[in-house]
Amino acid sequence: MIFVNDHGTLINIPSWMGHADAAADAMGFADVIFPAFLFIVGLSVPFAIQNRLRKGSSIQSIAIHIAGRAIALLVMGFFHVNLGNYSDSALLPRWLWEIIITFSFFLIWLDYPKSAGKNRVVYLKTTGISLLVLLALLYEGNSEAGGQIGMRPQWWGILGLIGWTYLISSSIFLFSKGRILVQIAAFLFFIFFNCAAHSGWFSSLDIVKEYIWIVGDGSMPALTMAGVITALMYSKLGTANKYFWLFILAGALAMLAFGLYTRPVWGISKIRATPPWVGICTGISMISFAVITYLTEIRGLKSWYNVIKAAGTSTLTCYLIPYIHEAILEVTGGRLPMFFRTGTIGLLKSLIFSLCIVLIVRLMEKKRIRLKL
Repeated sequence: MIFVNDHGTLINIPSWMGHADAAADAMGFADVIFPAFLFIVGLSVPFAIQNRLRKGSSIQSIAIHIAGRAIALLVMGFFHVNLGNYSDSALLPRWLWEIIITFSFFLIWLDYPKSAGKNRVVYLKTTGISLLVLLALLYEGNSEAGGQIGMRPQWWGILGLIGWTYLISSSIFLFSKGRILVQIAAFLFFIFFNCAAHSGWFSSLDIVKEYIWIVGDGSMPALTMAGVITALMYSKLGTANKYFWLFILAGALAMLAFGLYTRPVWGISKIRATPPWVGICTGISMISFAVITYLTEIRGLKSWYNVIKAAGTSTLTCYLIPYIHEAILEVTGGRLPMFFRTGTIGLLKSLIFSLCIVLIVRLMEKKRIRLKL
């Protein structure tokens, strides 16, 4: 995600590397990354919830934990979305507002060690919450009609979308006690909802869509539930069982076929979250999971990803650090020469930048500076 987000600083890169236009019947490499992340969220849900149940947590306490994580992601997404139309006439410059909200996120959701002391942790968390409230009050954004507006919900941002999707999929798994048939039924329901929404079957409900709806017209929970089902099959069968590999192959081919078959009807589009995009990205994610599982568990090749391990163990921290970098560039006006932001050289720059972020977070982990929801 860091790599493709940095593409916005580049010029003259291959069109297939970026995001396809909203109106286009197409998808690029960048359009596969976010749905793959949602699939990975689904992969983690069964293991995380089952682990808590084994440790003796009640369903109620886990539900509260799920809600807390979702709210945290929604809050961060809410601030990031409003950052996008921050006004130059606001009291605080945009770069400073961006740095302080990121700092506040760390104060609130830092993985504090036990040695920090309860009172100190409460003080720091309260400080972070107070800063966010103050920044919300000081916020000024540009309205479409001109003039300034305050903070308001829009499309929730990437983190907000993850929050809603995580809340839905985790709740389904928790309250159904992980029954595989329920997970499959939920996945099929979200696929159907996505198809129905794009077919205009719910047009009479447009009046409530802004207030009550399934995120992404059901597309995003579908991607996550596909991950949940894959994790359950992996857990129940294991890689030594040929039926696990048959499930992966059959599931991936079925989703790819669904995406390609329905493409003439709805077209492929990440921005519009169409059913073909969901099907194709689900198939790609399942194949990618199979390849990585084969490399790590069958071939025993595990050391190759150590250099980017922090991207998995401190994912949210990795996602937020580039906002600090962006703010620093804005205040300093520092930009690399166009030579380093063009074509293949530019893509190499984005790759190096992504790796640097992960390595920085790896160093932060050693100092126990990481977010934990």
